[in-house]
Formats: sequence, structure tokens, C-alpha cells
Amino acid sequence: MMKNQPLTIDSFFEITKLDIEKKITSTISDKKIFTMLKYGKRLRPLLAHLSFKVCTGGKETPYQYQRALEGTVSIELAHTASLVHDDIIDEDKERRGKPAFYVKEGIPRALLNGHKMLAIGFNIALSHGEQIAQLYADTWSEILCGELKEVNFNQNDIKNGTNELSTKSKIFGEYNKIINMKTASLFSSACKAGAIEADASGEILTILADYGREIGLAYQLADDLVDLEKGEMIDSVVVPLLTRLENKTIDNDSLKMKAIKAKLAKNSTKIKQLYIEEIKRHVSKAEKLSKSDIIPPSPYKNLLTDAPAYITNSMLKEIKIAI
Repeated sequence: MMKNQPLTIDSFFEITKLDIEKKITSTISDKKIFTMLKYGKRLRPLLAHLSFKVCTGGKETPYQYQRALEGTVSIELAHTASLVHDDIIDEDKERRGKPAFYVKEGIPRALLNGHKMLAIGFNIALSHGEQIAQLYADTWSEILCGELKEVNFNQNDIKNGTNELSTKSKIFGEYNKIINMKTASLFSSACKAGAIEADASGEILTILADYGREIGLAYQLADDLVDLEKGEMIDSVVVPLLTRLENKTIDNDSLKMKAIKAKLAKNSTKIKQLYIEEIKRHVSKAEKLSKSDIIPPSPYKNLLTDAPAYITNSMLKEIKIAI
């Protein structure tokens, strides 16, 4: 696959993404779902396939390679379904530079097509064996729990001033739980699924799952930093930040727009520094995991080490930052 060029993270991702796109085209016949899948970065499928190659050492058969690619389609279906539903919850009008699906088609169709994507993804996972199917179901359950936690956080715990999150450590801890469950879980499962497709077992599955989770945390933190730098404010991001930085809980009055904007302006340098430090910490942990002796040596293992910063920087480049 990589015969006439050096094996770099750029070239690997470029060629693998082309193969993933071909597999999506040959697998998905529903036109609306195919449209929803367009323009994605395919980061989770790419990580899944990198984990697959790490475990095979590049010695898989063509059948195994194509089957692993098919597995990545189920990952992208689950991810895109979560985005379709997210846009409705957050009332976001755009997705990937285009009008959000629910804006074009209405909420009922968006909800039902999101569920349809999940069903197609699960059928693919089921055809790849019980272990993959169980991983798919468990991951979606974790994502859902993260979504519900975020909704409760935004609508109840903060806006209604409940006492459940009365300290700054609890508020910031809740933020970390949300991004861990909502985003990092799918990165983690993607890496684990890729290894399972390569018939890997034992400790390497845990290492690659932990590796993917650290990348997912770094990526979501980068995503949130980009939103903040662009002036977008989400309660489940802003409130924990201001609580931690100002060393006090946020009361109802300070949730008003003018107060939030003033506090963000006041703490903008600290916020950026905090995010960069946290992003670097998770990237470093992922890099350390990639070098584990449990993972067999191969050129793909080197790419595993390069991937965390590469993926995180793919988001941070929007605000001209690199780690």
C-alpha cells in the first residue's frame, strides 16, 4: 500500500482515508445517510486502521484489510449519528461548513436518520463478531450517558442553581467526565476495534484503548479551545473554566451573557494556557502508551507515536496553534 513513498503519518492517513472513502461509497446505499457522512475528517476510522496495522505489522491479507476497512465504516456511522443529534440539542445551524441536517430536513427526519445510521453501524459490527458488536453497543451507551450528563449539566445543575455541583472541583470534574464519555470513548473504542480486527488480544487491547482515550481527550480540549477563541460559549465548557480560574463557584447572575463575556476577556490568557497545558498532558500520555513494549515493533508503531500531536494539531490549526 505504501510502496513508492516513505511511511509517514501524512502519507499513511492520506492513502488510508482514500480507502475508507471507497469503502463508505461501496457500503452505504442510502443517499441521505451518504450525504450526512460527507466531508468528515475520518479521524476515528483512521486511528482504528492504524491500530489494525500496528497489530498486523502490515502483514495482513487483502481480505483482512478490506474487512478492517468495513469495520471503520461502522465507527464513522456512530460518530456522524452523534453529530446529527448533537446539532439538534445544541441548536447548531451548521455542520462541516454546510447547513445542519435538521435545518435542511427537519428534526423528525434528522432523529430518525440518525437512528438508522446507528442500526446500519450495529449490523456491520455484528457481522464482525460478538466482541466488536458488544464494543459498539457499550461505546454508544457511554456516549449517550455523556450526552445526558451534558444536558443535565447545562439545563439543570447550572441554570437552575442546584447544589449538586457546589464546589469548583466538582464542576471541573463534571466537565472532564462529559468529554471523556461523550468524545474520548469513541476514540478509545476505535483503537480497540482496530486491534480486534487484527485478532489481537490481551494487554495490547487495553493499551490501545487507553491510547485512543488520551487522544480523544486532547482532541476535545482542542475543539473547545477553538470554540472559545472564536467566541462561541457553551455552558458545559465556560462555567467549569471560570469556576476553576476564579477559584469560586458560579452563581446565577454570572451566567448572564455580559458577565460571561467580561470574565472570558479577563481570563483569556489563562484559559488558553490552561487548555494548552491539558492538551499537551494528554498527548504526552498517548505518546508514552504508544511506546509500550507490549506493542510489537514495526514502522506503524512509529506512526502511533506521531498520531496524537498530528490529530490534535489538525484541530488547533484553525486558531494557528501547534503543540
